[in-house]
Amino acid sequence: MENSPNKTVSINVFILTLSLILISSITLSFLRSSRSPLPLPSITRSLDKTCNVFQGKWVPYPQGPPYYSNETCRLIIDQQNCIKFGRPDTEFMKWRWKPDDCELPLFDAAHFLEIVRGKSMAFVGDSVGRNQMESLLCLLAHEAYPEDITQNSSADKNYFQRWFYADYNFTLAAFWSPFLVKSGAADMNGLISIYLDEADEAWANEVEKFDYVIISVGQWFFRPLLFYESSRLIGCHICNQNNITSISKYYAYRMAFRTAFETLLGLKNYTGTTILRTFLASHFENGDWDKGGNCGRTRPFTSNEMKLQEFNREFYSVQVEEVRKAEEKGKKIGLRFEVINATEIMWQRPDGHPNGYGRSMHTNAPVYDCVHWCLPGPIDTLNEFLLYLMKKQVPDQIV
Repeated sequence: MENSPNKTVSINVFILTLSLILISSITLSFLRSSRSPLPLPSITRSLDKTCNVFQGKWVPYPQGPPYYSNETCRLIIDQQNCIKFGRPDTEFMKWRWKPDDCELPLFDAAHFLEIVRGKSMAFVGDSVGRNQMESLLCLLAHEAYPEDITQNSSADKNYFQRWFYADYNFTLAAFWSPFLVKSGAADMNGLISIYLDEADEAWANEVEKFDYVIISVGQWFFRPLLFYESSRLIGCHICNQNNITSISKYYAYRMAFRTAFETLLGLKNYTGTTILRTFLASHFENGDWDKGGNCGRTRPFTSNEMKLQEFNREFYSVQVEEVRKAEEKGKKIGLRFEVINATEIMWQRPDGHPNGYGRSMHTNAPVYDCVHWCLPGPIDTLNEFLLYLMKKQVPDQIV
């Protein structure tokens, strides 16, 4: 009985020690699970419980490029035809995205065309979205070349394009809409008016019958802008006018996506799948695009070499929040919303741009382009992701 107090103390010390170890373990586990600077949208986590294809790293792929070249694909436009205009290095074509816990399948043109047989796909957004569509044209060229039917639907081939794959009854289209919402031409001060609660009819009147709609915009929201809601001027971005309220570009970006998603949700006959391709940052260094900026790197960033700037993260976060809301509403009426979560992935590829090895669409002059992407190049990966998402929706016998 004399040893009972000592035994009690020993037991208490053991229990306290065990508790501290348990608390420390839980804390460390939480910290490890909270390291990702760009939390993945919930809708991408549900794709495959064994693998998140958007979490990984770029790895050398010396046998690349695996799909096409500027000689085998005659659909590459001069703006992105880096090898044609003398880019001396080819290392930028010899990397692949490697998910941490699985493999991202190579793009299979035959499988893609079987999935879309009798269907249609539209890329809605700015010229980077069109850049992705042009990558897709070259990826599919291994199996089939399309007929350019643009003249049947638009007089402006630079911004509105349609292609038809007769053997598959598949239509591929690009709708130019750099704000997703209605906009006007720039005034004498360079200000562009955008109407945040009115979808751009250039795409909104066209996509109702499309089976896949890929939405992506970004860089135009950095420009001087006037914002309207209910046809009333509510503010501006970089307008330098004291009598107009300054409003964040992030607010405008949020409202543009909200309006676009609400428009798709409200289309009476729309039964397609909407796919958001998240914001892609530019890679200008040593100055802005009009102040001597360039992007001469020839290798990817390492994970710790160059972090994504906060303003780019904010654009990403806005998109994810809005697509999550749209996804919840879509579930109730049978519409699917998916995400190509590419922001951080493509940020790691400053080597993939034309830089000075491309030509302006309008003047045929060299231009330092650190926004668009060389073909072939890293942008082909976006279509690997696209096919991965599409396969999740089709019967096994097609895939």
